[in-house]
Amino acid sequence: MNKWKEIYKEKLLTAEEIAANIDSGMVCASLIGAGESESIPKAIAERALKENLVGIKQYSQISLTNSSLWSNKELDGRFNHITSFCNTNQVREALWNNQVEYIPCYYHQIPKLVEDYIKPDVFYAKVSPMDNHGYFSFGTSADSAMSMKKAAKKIYLEVNKNVPRTHGNCFIHITEVDALCESNTPLIEIPSKKISGIDEIIGGYIQELVPDEATIQLGIGGIPNAVAKVLTNKHNLGIHTEMFTDSMIELLEQGIVTNSKKTINEGKSIATFALGSRKMYEYLNDNVGIEFHPVDYVNDPNIIGMNDNLISINSCIEVDLFGQFCSESIGHKHFSGIGGQVDFVRGAQKSKGGKSIIAIQSTAKNSSITKIKPVLTSGAIVSTSRSEADYAATEYGVVKLRGESISERAKALISISHPNFREYLTFEAKKMSLF
Repeated sequence: MNKWKEIYKEKLLTAEEIAANIDSGMVCASLIGAGESESIPKAIAERALKENLVGIKQYSQISLTNSSLWSNKELDGRFNHITSFCNTNQVREALWNNQVEYIPCYYHQIPKLVEDYIKPDVFYAKVSPMDNHGYFSFGTSADSAMSMKKAAKKIYLEVNKNVPRTHGNCFIHITEVDALCESNTPLIEIPSKKISGIDEIIGGYIQELVPDEATIQLGIGGIPNAVAKVLTNKHNLGIHTEMFTDSMIELLEQGIVTNSKKTINEGKSIATFALGSRKMYEYLNDNVGIEFHPVDYVNDPNIIGMNDNLISINSCIEVDLFGQFCSESIGHKHFSGIGGQVDFVRGAQKSKGGKSIIAIQSTAKNSSITKIKPVLTSGAIVSTSRSEADYAATEYGVVKLRGESISERAKALISISHPNFREYLTFEAKKMSLF
């Protein structure tokens, strides 16, 4: 028998047997999204309730499969969640009820946060099956995998045949693992957000700013999806993005994205995690044209800036007339997280020919509320500051903010607000002596 297969067999346990090694007060770490271990945390939760364990915590980002654990009041004080990004209503509610702890952190700094501050006792992850050489791939979730395995005292793997074997800096060897279990549950899927008519209009404006041979970063949501749909007239695009999405597959399959003109990582689409459909996970499997790397590489503004014509497209919750973008909260109520928006805003500034575009529908609640405001809602978190803002887009156009005076940017933002609110915004701007 292959030596690595023998070691695999020796280390194979059940999730419950692994959970027996987790004691009160331990800090655990798990991967983002589809890479988050599912069976091990559930086994820990059951043990915590049965054996009256307390003070166990798990750090992870975009917790989907385990959302119900963090909102379970019976587990509060026994097994709680620490995160730097809120992504489901269950996690948000738990945060608002003080059952979840939130640590603000730029995405590219998460590995350092893990190593210097979280300092996990245990790291567990969902991985692809082992190859003949003893290696597992972290599959969809490379962002903090390498730092977590470096920082943790114990490493446990949940081997799942549905995890795609991806390429890049995203592997772990059987000799590094303390124990493993097997689970064949389907990977969590998130449907692509439906593209509205307004999204399509915004996408049309944005695509005009994307030149041939550009390297693109797309965020999540209807607007980035709409942008991907209208890039079909472009040539030789590249991808350097934190999140790989379903919308990118069509661009690759149609030959719109070739990565042939990239100034770094030529010929490769670069990402740090993926979240989407089963079709996408299958597309990623053993696809040598797509590489997953740690987020302190992918989202490093200096690395991002090495890509010429880097076009970053993200969205926000609201923006004020000073050019301050809030993407994290609704007033003081936390809603998501900083993620990699600022990483790519700064990276695009360092890129030769780069552009950072933050897009937003101009209104909410059936056009009764303007998302372009005189000042941000009281308590709102400033995600992208006015000094770093570049382009803003709505269904009424795209305007450049960078390099413009306070008065000129206020006028520009008013020009792309909903017509019903322009008089009000102009009045408020004059009241604040913006012009």
